[in-house]
Amino acid sequence: MSPTQTNRPTRVLCVASGGGHWVQLLRLRPAFDGCDVAYVCVRRSYAVDVPGSRFFAVNDATRWNKLALVALAARIAWIIVRFGPDVVVSTGAAPGYFALRIGRMFGAKTVWIDSIANVETMSKSGTIVRRHADLWLTQWPHLAQEGGPRFVGAVL
Repeated sequence: MSPTQTNRPTRVLCVASGGGHWVQLLRLRPAFDGCDVAYVCVRRSYAVDVPGSRFFAVNDATRWNKLALVALAARIAWIIVRFGPDVVVSTGAAPGYFALRIGRMFGAKTVWIDSIANVETMSKSGTIVRRHADLWLTQWPHLAQEGGPRFVGAVL
């Protein structure tokens, strides 16, 4: 059933790690007007940036800490089951990777927007998640290529 058939707004789960990833995600907020939006980030203090929206904090993790990655994946899965997003959007990194992978398993459309900091190449997370993203974007025109990632502009 589509969101319009259930008479509810589209549910969008926005996911980012901290710092620049979070800032870029916040700059996308106008695109989600009229949607039921929840945010996920590794810093609980960032909840003040999205007043009136649901906010979930998750642990930070890198590929060098496998146990932390398992905990992160489990927390993301719990959030997805609880919130039930129609769309998952991420600007990176590890939390976004898991959100796209798990969100897609639950039928959500997925959007990956690689960080503008990745000037020379796509990020490690972005490269790995590309086949799980319904829309895979770069913020640098010279990184766009046939078959993705696509360039449609930058958020900074």
